[in-house]
Amino acid sequence: MPSQRRDSPLRPPGESTSLWHQGLNLGAKVLQESTPLKGFDAYVVGFHPARDDPAMQMEAHHYCRQVNDDFLQCVLFDGNTAEANLIGVEYIVSERLYGTLPESEHRYWHPHNFEVLGGSLIAPGLPEPAERALMAMLMNSYGKTWHTWHTGRHDTGPGDALPLGDPMLMWSFNRDGQCDPALERHRNEALAVDRAEKRAARAGLVERAHPQNGVALLDSAFPGGTPLPGVVDRSAAG
Repeated sequence: MPSQRRDSPLRPPGESTSLWHQGLNLGAKVLQESTPLKGFDAYVVGFHPARDDPAMQMEAHHYCRQVNDDFLQCVLFDGNTAEANLIGVEYIVSERLYGTLPESEHRYWHPHNFEVLGGSLIAPGLPEPAERALMAMLMNSYGKTWHTWHTGRHDTGPGDALPLGDPMLMWSFNRDGQCDPALERHRNEALAVDRAEKRAARAGLVERAHPQNGVALLDSAFPGGTPLPGVVDRSAAG
């Protein structure tokens, strides 16, 4: 069985950690508080395309804290080891909270039903019933995701050596055939993911699915994408 370890595709430039820096880190661990970081222990892995350049796709490792039943905050990395690079943030809101947002804000929030029902979003290490319960909680939710660093892809190699340019607003895949098959295959092989099994296990969640905004946003960039039952654009649903 493949290891659950997922190394970053990139090691940033710079000198090796000095003894002085190591001592500072040790002192910080003993003397300083890290309370805001506690609770970011829900771990899921998915894929993000850039909203305005969907050919730019990345594997994203989310470490999330559940603030309440309607709101999660996530920090994003390009792997799951101690050397993983921080690449962005994602805020997740329930359908109810999304409905309170002004119309002008909706363009920033991507839908999640395809990721859940299609089996591309996974929670490594969780038993299947626990993972399914987590996915049920994410049904009909929306995410607002900014990537600040394109460190590259595990299947093709490193990207930018350092964070460059403006943050990129990311989106979700919402049809089969939109995510680069090589990108997903590399992740699935590394983390022992059988996407067909994931879909079958989550089939009972289809009846909970509501039409969502933003499902059809990338259709013109990926013509020929195959719709998935339960994943419907709100405009098409009337």
